[in-house]
Amino acid sequence: MGTSVATTSFAVLGVFILCGPSLQTEIEKHSLYYIYTALSKPVNQPGIYQFTAMGLLDDREIDYYNSEEQRKIPRQHWMQEKMQEDYWEKGTQSRKSKEQWFNVNVDILMKRMTHNESDVHVLQWRHGCEVEKQGDKVRFSKGIDEYSYDGDNFLSFDDKDSQWVAPVAAALPTKRKWDNVPILNQYTKGYLEKECVDWLNKFREYGDEQLIKGSPPEVHVFAKRCTSDKTKLKLSCLATGFYPKDVILTIRKYRSSLPEAEIESSGVRPNHDETFQLKKSVEIPQDEKADYDCFVFHRTLTKPIISRWDGTCTNCNEGLIPVNGTAIGVGVGVVVVGLVVAAAICLYLYMTKRLVFTRQSNTNGAVQGNNANGVKDTLLPGKNFSNGHAAANGGHNHTNGHAPTAANGGSNGMTDIV
Repeated sequence: MGTSVATTSFAVLGVFILCGPSLQTEIEKHSLYYIYTALSKPVNQPGIYQFTAMGLLDDREIDYYNSEEQRKIPRQHWMQEKMQEDYWEKGTQSRKSKEQWFNVNVDILMKRMTHNESDVHVLQWRHGCEVEKQGDKVRFSKGIDEYSYDGDNFLSFDDKDSQWVAPVAAALPTKRKWDNVPILNQYTKGYLEKECVDWLNKFREYGDEQLIKGSPPEVHVFAKRCTSDKTKLKLSCLATGFYPKDVILTIRKYRSSLPEAEIESSGVRPNHDETFQLKKSVEIPQDEKADYDCFVFHRTLTKPIISRWDGTCTNCNEGLIPVNGTAIGVGVGVVVVGLVVAAAICLYLYMTKRLVFTRQSNTNGAVQGNNANGVKDTLLPGKNFSNGHAAANGGHNHTNGHAPTAANGGSNGMTDIV
C-alpha cells in the first residue's frame, strides 16, 4: 500500500544536482488520509485499543478516536480552533458507527478465512487523496481506498476504472457485491477526486505555520569505527528536524555522489515532535583522507546544505569526540529512545504480522478503524451501500464510505464485506 506526503517533486533531481541550487522545483504534493484499524478481540496492552481511527494531513495526525474513550478529538491546535463543536460531535457519531461496522466485518472475515478466535486478527481500511500544487493551481493526483486483513492486501478501489480489485480469492465475493452497485463505485470515485480534495484544501488553509511552510533539516556528519571490521570507519550523514518528510540526502566523495548500492539507509523516520529524520552511512578505510561531504536538499531550503566531514572518528579514541561542536551521539540517542518507545507499542502486532499500512504513516502505532451502526450485512456481500464518509454532514449516502464530509471519515451505513 502506498504512502503519501507533502513533498517537493524529485523529477528534476538529476538536473538540480548538475545545475546547482538555483533550480528548485515548484511542485508540491499534499495528502489527506483516514486510517481505521479493528482487532478481533482486546489484547490488554497499554495504548493498543480494539478499535482506533485517525486522520492524517501531510503525514501529521489531525484527529483521533479509540474504542475506550469513544470520542473524536483534535490532534492539532488549529483543528480545535477552526472546527466547530458540531463537527466533532458528528465525527464522534461517525466513528462509533464505523467501530460497530468493523466489529461485525472482522468476525465475518475470520469465518471466511476459517481462522479461530483464539488468535488476534486485524481488519484495516485506508482511504484518502493526494494532490499536486504548483503556484496557485491544485490538481488531483490520485485517490486511495483499500482494505487489508492480517497485514495482507484484501481489496482496493481502482479509481481510473471505477471498480474494485481483489488480490486474493477470499475478496472476490466482496468485489462482486460492491461492483454490482454502480452508484457505490460512482460515489467512491467522486469522493476521492472531489470531496476529499475539498477537505484537504480546507485543512491546508487552516493549518499552522509549520504545516504550511515546513521545517528545515539540521545536518550532522560523523564517523565511528566499524564493529565488523576494525580497519574501517562507518561515515554517516544525519538530517533531522525536517518537515515534510521527503528529502534529498547523498554522501559525496570529492563532490561526486556515491552509488546507492554502497549506502546503508535508515529510511525516513519520525521524531517525537512530528518532524522527521534520515541517516545514511557508508564504510570507508580508516586511513583514507578523501574529501567527504553530505549533500542535503529540502523544499524549505533556498539552497542545499553541504556539510563536510572533518576527518575525526567519534569512538576511535574511546570517548565521544564532538563534530562541528555538536555531541552527535547524544542527539542520535534521544531520537532512538523515542523510536524504541513507539516501536514497543506496535511490537505485538508487528511480530504477529497484524500491523498494516506500514508505509502509510509512522505515527499510527496500532492503526485506527471504525465500524458502522446497526450493520446487518457486511463488507463481503450486503445491503448497506455506505462505507462511510458522509458523517461530517450527518448524511447517510449510498456509498462505500466516500461520501462528502470525509473530514469525519464516514456515514452510518457501510456496505458489508460478505
